[in-house]
Amino acid sequence: KQWYQRRVAITAGIQTQTTPNPNSLKFIPGIQILDHIGTYDFNSLENSRISPLARQLFRIEGVTRVFLAPDFISVTKDDNEQPWNTMKPDIFACIMDFFSSNQPVLLDEATLASTSSINDDDDETTIMIKELLDTRIRPTVMEDGGDIRFVAFEDGIVKLALQGSCSGCPSSSVTLKNGIENMMQFYIPEVLSVEAVDDEIIELQNKVFEEFDKKLDDK
Repeated sequence: KQWYQRRVAITAGIQTQTTPNPNSLKFIPGIQILDHIGTYDFNSLENSRISPLARQLFRIEGVTRVFLAPDFISVTKDDNEQPWNTMKPDIFACIMDFFSSNQPVLLDEATLASTSSINDDDDETTIMIKELLDTRIRPTVMEDGGDIRFVAFEDGIVKLALQGSCSGCPSSSVTLKNGIENMMQFYIPEVLSVEAVDDEIIELQNKVFEEFDKKLDDK
C-alpha cells in the first residue's frame, strides 16, 4: 500500500517542460533527485553505471542522453527516433517505478568534482570567470534543462562544456556567442572569446566513470 501511495504521489507530481532543444525534454518529478548542487551528464549506457536511474532510462528505445540535476531530469532522444508523445509514457513509468523502489539515484561511491569550484592555482581572471558562470549563467542554463561546465581559460579563450539539453541544441551556438560571450566580455575584459569543447569534458567524465568501474570490479 505504501509503495502504491508513493507511486501515485510521484505520478501526480511529475511535470514536463520543453527546452530550446527539440530533442530534449525536462522532467520535474517534484522531489529531490540529488543530495547536492552538482549535476551529472551521461551520454551513453556504458558511462552511466554509477547511476541506476540513468541506466534504466537508457533502456528506453530512442534515449541518447540523460542529465541529472538536483530537482529535474533532462532526457534527450535521437532525432530520427519516435516522437515524444510515444516516448513520454515509458519515461514517466521509468521515473515512477524507480523512485518507488527506493534505489539510490547515484551509487555511494560515485563522485565527480564540480569543474566550477575554485582551485588554489586559479588566477584572478579564472576565478572571476567561474564566479560569473555560477552566479549569472548556469542558473539560467539549468532552467532550460542543461548546464555549462568550465573547462579552461587559455590565451583569452574561455572553454566551456555544454551539457544536458544544451548539448546538440540548434540554438546553443547563438546562446554561446550572443549571450555568454557578450556577458563574459562585458564583465571580464580579458576574455576574447568563448568556445564549446564538449569532447574534452566527456573524455574527463569517461575517465572518472572508468575508475569507478574498476573499483567495483576490484570488490
